[in-house]
Amino acid sequence: MAQFTLEELPVLPLAETFALTAAYNADSFPDKVNLGQGVYRDEACRPWVLPSVRAAEEVLHNQNANHEYLPITGDKQFNDKARELMFSPKLAKNPNIRTVQTVAGTGANNLAALFCAHHIKPKNVFISDPTWDNHYLIWKTAGPEITQKLYPYYNASARSFDFDGMIAALEAGEENDVVVLHPCAHNPTGFDPSQEQWKKIAEVIGRKRLFVVFDSAYQGFASGDPDADAWAIRYFYSTFFGALSDSQTNPPTGMLVCQSFSKNFGLYGERIGALHLISPQSVAAEGAYTHLIRLIRAVISCPSLFGARVVNTILSDADLTAQWGEDVKTMALRIQGVRASLRAELEKINIKGDWSHIEQQIGMFSYTGLSKAQVERLKDVHHIYMLGNGRMSLSGLNESNVGYVARAIKDVVDHE
Repeated sequence: MAQFTLEELPVLPLAETFALTAAYNADSFPDKVNLGQGVYRDEACRPWVLPSVRAAEEVLHNQNANHEYLPITGDKQFNDKARELMFSPKLAKNPNIRTVQTVAGTGANNLAALFCAHHIKPKNVFISDPTWDNHYLIWKTAGPEITQKLYPYYNASARSFDFDGMIAALEAGEENDVVVLHPCAHNPTGFDPSQEQWKKIAEVIGRKRLFVVFDSAYQGFASGDPDADAWAIRYFYSTFFGALSDSQTNPPTGMLVCQSFSKNFGLYGERIGALHLISPQSVAAEGAYTHLIRLIRAVISCPSLFGARVVNTILSDADLTAQWGEDVKTMALRIQGVRASLRAELEKINIKGDWSHIEQQIGMFSYTGLSKAQVERLKDVHHIYMLGNGRMSLSGLNESNVGYVARAIKDVVDHE
């Protein structure tokens, strides 16, 4: 057997989002525009600390709290509040929902993939095409033996949601296969199923007895209404698991919900998230819950403290919760306004094609339909940075630069 040396390992490229941010930061052009990184920015394109978060920080500063380790499962009060936010206070009391704190949404997704690989042992995992690029890496790392199957999600010619393609792909699933779903503000396309379409998706998943993993990164941020943004998750839960009985003859074999507080609380660097495990029966949830705990112990031992305290402080106080509700509306409305402004600017300068999809989408991103070559020209000629697949982070736009960006897009469209 040949001796292994570290020198044999090839140099891997930096993840695209981080490489793009590094290139933007190194660019000295005064009118450069960052439309790549998925973080909220205010009208001046500056980082925004939510007023509710700032108020919670003041409360915590005056508590003279310690910095001891959390339990392996995280802060119990935070977990309770996270579960109530996701499922509603009433549903959150059901014993077949178990919650652990995670290292943001990425950690929740990684823990979900590890759990499925170790214990569900699916033959396939169905992931939307396109999706958040880290989904592919997470599942490849956690379960290299699991085949990744991409279900159609985006119709490029119509610039719309490919519902029929998604359904046809899921019909090919086998029992215990995993399907990863975005409950709102699909990343990167910004297209979400309607409630009637969600019901059909649920019917197929239940009939095929697939295992569901929801990745919820934008609750409240998408529409400004946390309850509306959780509709799909609550529908799946109530339809298949809410009765805590055997009334469902063929429910999905289980469900995991990954919950991030990065976007909707602006706690990007605090890495705060939760993972909710749902079993058809409360007794079955207990054993699975202990296996989640074992995985956490092996990977991080216990989660981080400060961000969990911030979220818990906000959601435990009626006034701060109300303020947070206004904060997410502020973010959602600004993004909606930017969408309208960009579309109006594009149409004002008579750009080729139909750009109505920009306003039909929802959430932080617009899947513009621009090609990789067009995106490269935007960067090289106009110093506008966005992902190669044409995904634009709308929070990088404001009244000062939206006209410049629209003219640059027209240039790259006309150039081909």
